[in-house]
Amino acid sequence: MRKLIVCLMAFCALNLTAQQKNTNEDKYIESDVIPLAGKKGFSFETKAGDFVFKPFVLVQTSVKMNYYDDEGLELADQDNIANSGFEVGNALLGFAGKAFGKVSFNLTLNAAQSGDALLQQAWFDLNFRDELRLRVGKFKTPFNQAYLVTLGETLFPTLPISLTTPVNIPYSLNSVNPNVATGFDLGVQVHGLLNKQWEYRAGIFNGTGIAVNSAKKTLSDDLGIPSLLYAGRIAYMPKGAMPTHQGSSDDLKNHKYLIALSTSYNVEANWQASNDWRTGLELAYLYHRLYLTAEAYYLNVKFTQKQQITQPYNFIGGYIQGGYFISDKMQLALRYDLYDRNSVKTDGFLNLPACGVNYFIAGYNLKLQAMYQYLGRWGHADQMARDNDDLGLAQHFAQVMLQFSF
Repeated sequence: MRKLIVCLMAFCALNLTAQQKNTNEDKYIESDVIPLAGKKGFSFETKAGDFVFKPFVLVQTSVKMNYYDDEGLELADQDNIANSGFEVGNALLGFAGKAFGKVSFNLTLNAAQSGDALLQQAWFDLNFRDELRLRVGKFKTPFNQAYLVTLGETLFPTLPISLTTPVNIPYSLNSVNPNVATGFDLGVQVHGLLNKQWEYRAGIFNGTGIAVNSAKKTLSDDLGIPSLLYAGRIAYMPKGAMPTHQGSSDDLKNHKYLIALSTSYNVEANWQASNDWRTGLELAYLYHRLYLTAEAYYLNVKFTQKQQITQPYNFIGGYIQGGYFISDKMQLALRYDLYDRNSVKTDGFLNLPACGVNYFIAGYNLKLQAMYQYLGRWGHADQMARDNDDLGLAQHFAQVMLQFSF
Protein backbone atom coordinates (compact mmCIF):
# COMPACT_ATOMS: atom_id res chain seq x y z
CA MET A 1 0.00 0.00 0.00
CA ARG A 2 2.84 2.38 0.87
CA LYS A 3 4.52 1.69 -2.49
CA LEU A 4 1.27 2.46 -4.30
CA ILE A 5 0.90 5.80 -2.51
CA VAL A 6 4.52 6.73 -3.34
CA CYS A 7 3.98 5.85 -6.99
CA LEU A 8 0.80 7.93 -7.16
CA MET A 9 2.55 10.90 -5.57
CA ALA A 10 5.44 10.60 -8.04
CA PHE A 11 3.01 10.43 -10.96
CA CYS A 12 1.17 13.55 -9.75
CA ALA A 13 4.46 15.41 -9.39
CA LEU A 14 5.54 14.44 -12.90
CA ASN A 15 2.14 15.44 -14.29
CA LEU A 16 2.35 18.86 -12.60
CA THR A 17 5.87 19.38 -13.93
CA ALA A 18 4.76 18.53 -17.45
CA GLN A 19 1.83 20.91 -17.15
CA GLN A 20 4.07 23.76 -16.04
CA LYS A 21 6.57 22.99 -18.77
CA ASN A 22 3.95 22.94 -21.54
CA THR A 23 2.08 26.08 -20.46
CA ASN A 24 4.08 28.27 -22.84
CA GLU A 25 4.52 25.61 -25.50
CA ASP A 26 0.75 25.04 -25.74
CA LYS A 27 -0.13 28.71 -26.26
CA TYR A 28 -1.03 28.07 -29.91
CA ILE A 29 -3.55 25.35 -29.04
CA GLU A 30 -6.86 27.16 -29.51
CA SER A 31 -10.49 26.12 -29.68
CA ASP A 32 -12.39 29.44 -30.06
CA VAL A 33 -14.95 27.59 -27.91
CA ILE A 34 -13.43 27.22 -24.45
CA PRO A 35 -9.96 28.22 -23.19
CA LEU A 36 -7.36 25.50 -23.77
CA ALA A 37 -3.95 27.17 -23.90
CA GLY A 38 -1.79 26.23 -20.95
CA LYS A 39 -4.41 23.87 -19.51
CA LYS A 40 -3.59 20.20 -19.27
CA GLY A 41 -7.14 18.95 -18.81
CA PHE A 42 -8.14 15.77 -20.61
CA SER A 43 -5.56 15.26 -23.34
CA PHE A 44 -3.28 12.81 -25.09
CA GLU A 45 0.39 13.62 -25.54
CA THR A 46 3.54 11.91 -26.74
CA LYS A 47 6.47 11.63 -24.35
CA ALA A 48 8.48 14.06 -26.46
CA GLY A 49 5.61 16.55 -26.35
CA ASP A 50 5.69 17.02 -30.13
CA PHE A 51 2.09 15.85 -30.53
CA VAL A 52 -0.80 16.97 -28.29
CA PHE A 53 -4.46 16.07 -28.81
CA LYS A 54 -7.12 17.79 -26.65
CA PRO A 55 -10.82 16.97 -27.09
CA PHE A 56 -13.40 19.46 -25.83
CA VAL A 57 -17.17 19.82 -25.48
CA LEU A 58 -19.46 22.84 -25.15
CA VAL A 59 -23.23 22.47 -24.66
CA GLN A 60 -25.49 25.52 -24.34
CA THR A 61 -29.17 24.92 -23.65
CA SER A 62 -31.64 27.78 -23.15
CA VAL A 63 -35.21 28.76 -22.50
CA LYS A 64 -36.28 31.82 -24.52
CA MET A 65 -39.26 34.15 -24.59
CA ASN A 66 -40.01 36.51 -27.49
CA TYR A 67 -42.89 39.00 -27.41
CA TYR A 68 -43.66 40.71 -30.74
CA ASP A 69 -45.63 43.84 -31.58
CA ASP A 70 -48.90 43.46 -33.48
CA GLU A 71 -47.45 44.59 -36.82
CA GLY A 72 -46.45 41.77 -39.10
CA LEU A 73 -48.61 39.20 -37.31
CA GLU A 74 -51.26 37.15 -39.05
CA LEU A 75 -54.66 38.84 -38.70
CA ALA A 76 -56.36 35.50 -38.13
CA ASP A 77 -53.99 34.50 -35.33
CA GLN A 78 -52.34 37.44 -33.61
CA ASP A 79 -50.16 35.55 -31.17
CA ASN A 80 -47.66 38.02 -29.76
CA ILE A 81 -45.55 35.33 -28.13
CA ALA A 82 -43.68 33.26 -30.71
CA ASN A 83 -40.31 31.57 -31.22
CA SER A 84 -40.31 30.77 -27.51
CA GLY A 85 -39.51 27.67 -25.48
CA PHE A 86 -36.44 25.49 -25.04
CA GLU A 87 -33.53 25.19 -27.45
CA VAL A 88 -30.01 23.84 -27.72
CA GLY A 89 -28.16 26.75 -29.26
CA ASN A 90 -24.81 24.99 -29.47
CA ALA A 91 -23.74 21.38 -28.98
CA LEU A 92 -20.07 21.46 -29.92
CA LEU A 93 -17.74 18.50 -30.00
CA GLY A 94 -14.22 19.02 -31.21
CA PHE A 95 -10.53 18.59 -30.71
CA ALA A 96 -7.51 20.85 -30.89
CA GLY A 97 -3.83 20.19 -30.63
CA LYS A 98 -0.38 20.56 -32.06
CA ALA A 99 1.95 18.44 -34.14
CA PHE A 100 5.69 18.54 -34.84
CA GLY A 101 6.10 21.74 -32.84
CA LYS A 102 5.00 23.95 -35.74
CA VAL A 103 1.43 22.97 -36.60
CA SER A 104 -1.65 23.55 -34.47
CA PHE A 105 -5.09 22.36 -35.54
CA ASN A 106 -8.79 22.44 -34.70
CA LEU A 107 -11.90 20.62 -35.86
CA THR A 108 -15.31 21.35 -34.32
CA LEU A 109 -18.76 19.95 -35.12
CA ASN A 110 -21.99 21.59 -33.96
CA ALA A 111 -24.70 18.96 -33.54
CA ALA A 112 -27.28 21.74 -33.01
CA GLN A 113 -26.90 22.80 -36.67
CA SER A 114 -27.55 21.07 -39.99
CA GLY A 115 -26.18 21.09 -43.52
CA ASP A 116 -22.80 22.73 -44.06
CA ALA A 117 -23.17 24.64 -40.77
CA LEU A 118 -22.72 21.31 -38.98
CA LEU A 119 -18.99 21.89 -39.52
CA GLN A 120 -18.42 24.92 -37.32
CA GLN A 121 -14.68 25.18 -37.89
CA ALA A 122 -11.83 23.14 -39.32
CA TRP A 123 -8.39 24.70 -39.66
CA PHE A 124 -4.68 24.30 -39.12
CA ASP A 125 -2.01 26.89 -38.34
CA LEU A 126 1.60 26.90 -39.46
CA ASN A 127 3.32 28.58 -36.52
CA PHE A 128 6.62 29.88 -37.85
CA ARG A 129 6.99 32.26 -34.88
CA ASP A 130 4.86 34.63 -32.78
CA GLU A 131 5.15 37.27 -35.48
CA LEU A 132 4.14 35.04 -38.40
CA ARG A 133 1.45 32.39 -38.54
CA LEU A 134 -0.53 31.04 -41.49
CA ARG A 135 -4.06 29.66 -40.99
CA VAL A 136 -6.00 27.69 -43.59
CA GLY A 137 -9.52 26.25 -43.41
CA LYS A 138 -12.83 27.32 -41.86
CA PHE A 139 -12.53 29.78 -38.98
CA LYS A 140 -13.55 33.21 -37.68
CA THR A 141 -13.06 36.09 -40.08
CA PRO A 142 -10.99 39.00 -38.67
CA PHE A 143 -13.89 41.36 -37.98
CA ASN A 144 -15.88 42.20 -34.80
CA GLN A 145 -14.64 41.73 -31.26
CA ALA A 146 -17.99 40.17 -30.37
CA TYR A 147 -17.24 37.19 -32.64
CA LEU A 148 -13.52 36.89 -31.92
CA VAL A 149 -13.96 36.27 -28.18
CA THR A 150 -14.23 32.67 -27.02
CA LEU A 151 -17.77 31.39 -27.56
CA GLY A 152 -18.21 30.03 -24.05
CA GLU A 153 -16.91 33.22 -22.39
CA THR A 154 -19.20 35.94 -23.76
CA LEU A 155 -20.77 38.58 -21.54
CA PHE A 156 -24.29 37.91 -22.88
CA PRO A 157 -25.74 34.65 -24.22
CA THR A 158 -26.93 36.48 -27.37
CA LEU A 159 -24.86 38.69 -29.67
CA PRO A 160 -25.92 42.30 -30.39
CA ILE A 161 -28.81 42.64 -32.84
CA SER A 162 -26.85 45.27 -34.78
CA LEU A 163 -24.35 42.57 -35.79
CA THR A 164 -26.63 39.64 -36.56
CA THR A 165 -29.79 41.13 -38.11
CA PRO A 166 -29.96 41.78 -41.89
CA VAL A 167 -30.32 45.38 -43.04
CA ASN A 168 -33.48 46.72 -44.66
CA ILE A 169 -33.09 47.51 -48.38
CA PRO A 170 -36.10 48.35 -50.60
CA TYR A 171 -34.90 45.83 -53.22
CA SER A 172 -34.89 42.06 -53.42
CA LEU A 173 -31.35 40.67 -53.56
CA ASN A 174 -30.56 37.33 -55.15
CA SER A 175 -30.07 35.68 -51.76
CA VAL A 176 -30.60 37.63 -48.53
CA ASN A 177 -29.87 41.12 -47.33
CA PRO A 178 -26.41 41.38 -45.71
CA ASN A 179 -25.73 41.90 -42.03
CA VAL A 180 -22.71 43.56 -40.46
CA ALA A 181 -21.03 40.45 -39.02
CA THR A 182 -19.16 38.05 -41.29
CA GLY A 183 -18.65 35.25 -38.74
CA PHE A 184 -17.10 31.93 -39.78
CA ASP A 185 -15.93 31.39 -43.36
CA LEU A 186 -13.52 29.37 -45.49
CA GLY A 187 -10.22 30.90 -46.48
CA VAL A 188 -6.59 31.61 -45.67
CA GLN A 189 -5.17 34.11 -43.19
CA VAL A 190 -1.78 35.49 -42.22
CA HIS A 191 -1.64 36.64 -38.60
CA GLY A 192 0.71 37.21 -35.71
CA LEU A 193 1.76 39.27 -32.70
CA LEU A 194 4.39 41.97 -33.21
CA ASN A 195 6.46 43.19 -30.27
CA LYS A 196 3.90 41.53 -27.97
CA GLN A 197 1.62 44.55 -28.54
CA TRP A 198 0.39 44.60 -32.12
CA GLU A 199 -1.84 41.80 -33.38
CA TYR A 200 -2.61 41.67 -37.09
CA ARG A 201 -4.85 39.46 -39.21
CA ALA A 202 -5.22 39.61 -43.00
CA GLY A 203 -7.10 37.04 -45.03
CA ILE A 204 -9.08 36.08 -48.10
CA PHE A 205 -12.32 34.13 -47.72
CA ASN A 206 -15.19 32.82 -49.82
CA GLY A 207 -17.56 35.41 -48.37
CA THR A 208 -20.41 32.90 -48.19
CA GLY A 209 -20.43 32.39 -44.41
CA ILE A 210 -20.67 29.38 -42.14
CA ALA A 211 -23.48 27.65 -44.09
CA VAL A 212 -21.43 26.96 -47.26
CA ASN A 213 -18.44 24.61 -47.38
CA SER A 214 -17.86 24.52 -51.13
CA ALA A 215 -16.26 26.83 -53.69
CA LYS A 216 -18.98 28.69 -55.60
CA LYS A 217 -17.49 32.08 -56.43
CA THR A 218 -16.63 33.64 -59.80
CA LEU A 219 -14.73 36.63 -61.17
CA SER A 220 -16.24 40.06 -60.59
CA ASP A 221 -17.89 41.49 -63.68
CA ASP A 222 -17.34 45.05 -62.42
CA LEU A 223 -13.86 44.81 -60.90
CA GLY A 224 -12.25 41.90 -62.74
CA ILE A 225 -10.96 40.28 -59.52
CA PRO A 226 -12.12 37.10 -57.73
CA SER A 227 -15.49 37.64 -56.06
CA LEU A 228 -14.22 36.85 -52.56
CA LEU A 229 -14.16 38.45 -49.11
CA TYR A 230 -10.97 40.41 -48.40
CA ALA A 231 -10.58 41.20 -44.70
CA GLY A 232 -8.04 42.61 -42.25
CA ARG A 233 -7.73 43.69 -38.64
CA ILE A 234 -5.03 45.31 -36.51
CA ALA A 235 -5.17 45.63 -32.72
CA TYR A 236 -2.97 47.58 -30.33
CA MET A 237 -2.55 45.97 -26.90
CA PRO A 238 0.03 47.99 -24.89
CA LYS A 239 -0.13 45.69 -21.86
CA GLY A 240 0.22 42.48 -23.81
CA ALA A 241 -2.23 40.14 -25.49
CA MET A 242 -5.86 40.78 -24.53
CA PRO A 243 -7.62 37.73 -23.07
CA THR A 244 -10.27 36.20 -25.31
CA HIS A 245 -12.94 36.23 -22.60
CA GLN A 246 -15.40 38.97 -21.62
CA GLY A 247 -14.89 38.48 -17.91
CA SER A 248 -13.89 35.25 -16.22
CA SER A 249 -14.07 34.08 -12.62
CA ASP A 250 -10.58 32.61 -13.15
CA ASP A 251 -9.10 35.97 -14.16
CA LEU A 252 -9.99 38.65 -11.59
CA LYS A 253 -6.53 40.25 -11.21
CA ASN A 254 -5.68 41.12 -14.80
CA HIS A 255 -5.26 44.55 -16.38
CA LYS A 256 -5.35 44.77 -20.19
CA TYR A 257 -6.91 46.92 -22.89
CA LEU A 258 -7.24 46.87 -26.64
CA ILE A 259 -7.89 49.26 -29.52
CA ALA A 260 -8.55 47.72 -32.93
CA LEU A 261 -9.48 48.68 -36.47
CA SER A 262 -10.94 46.24 -38.97
CA THR A 263 -12.22 46.30 -42.52
CA SER A 264 -13.49 43.91 -45.18
CA TYR A 265 -14.69 44.02 -48.76
CA ASN A 266 -17.04 41.31 -50.01
CA VAL A 267 -16.83 41.44 -53.81
CA GLU A 268 -20.12 40.59 -55.51
CA ALA A 269 -21.64 39.37 -52.28
CA ASN A 270 -25.19 37.98 -52.21
CA TRP A 271 -24.66 36.09 -55.47
CA GLN A 272 -23.41 38.94 -57.67
CA ALA A 273 -25.95 41.47 -56.42
CA SER A 274 -23.77 43.90 -54.46
CA ASN A 275 -20.25 44.78 -53.29
CA ASP A 276 -20.31 45.13 -49.51
CA TRP A 277 -17.66 47.16 -47.67
CA ARG A 278 -17.43 46.99 -43.88
CA THR A 279 -15.25 48.83 -41.41
CA GLY A 280 -15.18 48.86 -37.62
CA LEU A 281 -13.57 50.29 -34.51
CA GLU A 282 -13.20 48.19 -31.34
CA LEU A 283 -12.34 49.05 -27.75
CA ALA A 284 -11.96 46.57 -24.90
CA TYR A 285 -10.81 47.12 -21.31
CA LEU A 286 -10.21 44.61 -18.52
CA TYR A 287 -9.34 45.79 -15.03
CA HIS A 288 -9.60 43.18 -12.29
CA ARG A 289 -13.35 42.55 -11.88
CA LEU A 290 -14.45 45.07 -14.51
CA TYR A 291 -14.78 44.36 -18.22
CA LEU A 292 -15.86 46.97 -20.80
CA THR A 293 -16.11 46.73 -24.57
CA ALA A 294 -17.54 48.88 -27.34
CA GLU A 295 -17.74 48.63 -31.11
CA ALA A 296 -18.87 50.91 -33.92
CA TYR A 297 -19.23 49.70 -37.50
CA TYR A 298 -20.21 50.87 -40.95
CA LEU A 299 -21.61 48.91 -43.89
CA ASN A 300 -21.71 50.20 -47.47
CA VAL A 301 -23.80 48.24 -49.96
CA LYS A 302 -23.09 49.17 -53.57
CA PHE A 303 -25.01 47.34 -56.24
CA THR A 304 -23.33 45.82 -59.29
CA GLN A 305 -23.89 47.26 -62.75
CA LYS A 306 -26.22 44.44 -63.77
CA GLN A 307 -28.57 45.39 -60.92
CA GLN A 308 -29.00 48.85 -62.51
CA ILE A 309 -29.22 50.57 -59.12
CA THR A 310 -26.73 53.40 -59.03
CA GLN A 311 -27.31 54.71 -55.50
CA PRO A 312 -25.42 52.91 -52.69
CA TYR A 313 -26.88 52.29 -49.24
CA ASN A 314 -24.99 52.99 -46.00
CA PHE A 315 -25.70 51.55 -42.56
CA ILE A 316 -24.16 52.22 -39.16
CA GLY A 317 -24.42 50.51 -35.80
CA GLY A 318 -22.63 49.83 -32.57
CA TYR A 319 -22.90 48.80 -28.97
CA ILE A 320 -21.32 49.33 -25.59
CA GLN A 321 -21.43 46.74 -22.83
CA GLY A 322 -19.83 46.09 -19.50
CA GLY A 323 -19.68 43.51 -16.76
CA TYR A 324 -18.59 43.58 -13.12
CA PHE A 325 -18.02 40.72 -10.67
CA ILE A 326 -19.88 41.58 -7.47
CA SER A 327 -18.48 38.33 -6.06
CA ASP A 328 -15.96 35.76 -7.23
CA LYS A 329 -18.76 33.83 -8.95
CA MET A 330 -21.40 36.39 -9.98
CA GLN A 331 -21.06 38.94 -12.79
CA LEU A 332 -23.62 41.65 -13.59
CA ALA A 333 -23.86 42.92 -17.18
CA LEU A 334 -25.35 45.87 -19.08
CA ARG A 335 -25.49 46.56 -22.83
CA TYR A 336 -26.81 49.27 -25.11
CA ASP A 337 -27.13 48.38 -28.80
CA LEU A 338 -27.84 50.96 -31.54
CA TYR A 339 -28.66 50.06 -35.15
CA ASP A 340 -29.51 52.18 -38.20
CA ARG A 341 -31.12 49.24 -39.97
CA ASN A 342 -33.00 51.22 -42.64
CA SER A 343 -29.87 53.10 -43.88
CA VAL A 344 -28.63 56.61 -43.12
CA LYS A 345 -30.81 58.09 -45.87
CA THR A 346 -33.97 57.11 -43.96
CA ASP A 347 -34.82 58.52 -40.53
CA GLY A 348 -34.95 56.23 -37.55
CA PHE A 349 -32.80 54.04 -35.30
CA LEU A 350 -33.37 50.83 -33.39
CA ASN A 351 -32.02 50.92 -29.83
CA LEU A 352 -31.86 47.85 -27.63
CA PRO A 353 -30.92 48.18 -23.95
CA ALA A 354 -30.22 44.88 -22.17
CA CYS A 355 -29.26 43.66 -18.73
CA GLY A 356 -27.97 40.31 -17.57
CA VAL A 357 -26.35 38.23 -14.86
CA ASN A 358 -23.77 35.45 -15.11
CA TYR A 359 -23.08 32.88 -12.41
CA PHE A 360 -20.02 30.63 -12.56
CA ILE A 361 -20.43 27.28 -10.82
CA ALA A 362 -16.82 26.57 -9.90
CA GLY A 363 -15.56 23.00 -9.97
CA TYR A 364 -18.22 21.76 -12.41
CA ASN A 365 -17.44 23.85 -15.54
CA LEU A 366 -21.00 25.18 -15.47
CA LYS A 367 -22.05 28.73 -16.29
CA LEU A 368 -25.55 30.14 -15.87
CA GLN A 369 -26.48 33.22 -17.90
CA ALA A 370 -29.70 35.24 -17.92
CA MET A 371 -30.62 38.38 -19.85
CA TYR A 372 -33.51 40.68 -20.78
CA GLN A 373 -33.57 42.96 -23.82
CA TYR A 374 -36.03 45.65 -24.90
CA LEU A 375 -36.44 46.89 -28.47
CA GLY A 376 -37.01 50.63 -28.80
CA ARG A 377 -37.50 52.74 -31.94
CA TRP A 378 -36.39 56.33 -32.23
CA GLY A 379 -36.57 59.13 -34.83
CA HIS A 380 -38.75 57.50 -37.49
CA ALA A 381 -40.86 59.69 -39.78
CA ASP A 382 -44.16 57.92 -39.07
CA GLN A 383 -45.66 54.80 -37.50
CA MET A 384 -45.38 52.77 -40.71
CA ALA A 385 -41.63 53.45 -40.86
CA ARG A 386 -41.34 52.38 -37.23
CA ASP A 387 -43.24 49.17 -37.88
CA ASN A 388 -41.27 48.27 -41.00
CA ASP A 389 -37.89 48.86 -39.34
CA ASP A 390 -38.29 46.24 -36.62
CA LEU A 391 -40.06 43.51 -38.62
CA GLY A 392 -38.97 40.10 -37.40
CA LEU A 393 -37.55 41.43 -34.13
CA ALA A 394 -39.08 40.93 -30.71
CA GLN A 395 -40.05 43.94 -28.61
CA HIS A 396 -39.31 42.00 -25.41
CA PHE A 397 -36.73 39.22 -25.28
CA ALA A 398 -35.61 37.12 -22.32
CA GLN A 399 -33.21 34.17 -22.17
CA VAL A 400 -31.79 31.89 -19.51
CA MET A 401 -28.92 29.67 -20.63
CA LEU A 402 -27.02 26.93 -18.82
CA GLN A 403 -23.64 26.01 -20.27
CA PHE A 404 -21.38 23.04 -19.66
CA SER A 405 -17.87 22.68 -21.04
CA PHE A 406 -14.70 20.68 -20.62
